[in-house]
Amino acid sequence: MHQLKRISRESIQGALEKAERYRVLNEPAMAESICLDILETDPKNSPAITTLLLAITDQFNTSATGDVSRARELLHHLKSEYEKNYYAGIISEREGLAIFNRRMAGSQYAVYEWLNEAMDYFEKAEAVRPPGNDDAILRWNTCARMIMRYHLEPANEKYVEPPLE
Repeated sequence: MHQLKRISRESIQGALEKAERYRVLNEPAMAESICLDILETDPKNSPAITTLLLAITDQFNTSATGDVSRARELLHHLKSEYEKNYYAGIISEREGLAIFNRRMAGSQYAVYEWLNEAMDYFEKAEAVRPPGNDDAILRWNTCARMIMRYHLEPANEKYVEPPLE
């Protein structure tokens, strides 16, 4: 068994830059590993937490099941209500897009539900956004356009628990 090595506090800024670069290069597993190293040295490092969350969601398209729960576990480490809602929306949106990209029969209903959930989170983020930050609105509009462009709808039938006699 290998023992992981710790990075120094002085290297954290450079490591964050590398993690971002790996995300841009579409190497999210590398970015994830770097963020985990940063968080081992500085567990409350906000940029590393958000980059880790995004690196996990970057992998939703390549994973058969996605790792939504692992991404959502990071939300409680975020500081503001805005960040918690905004990134919860990102997680839902990216899971919806991953399902959409798999093009499985009948998946359009799941895509709609994930995008609709994302839009709910983006609305909550919009309500508490910092002045001049319209990122949540931009994401909400993107989800809405996708729903409209592909005519996505909720499933007609929802399961209703029959009453007990």
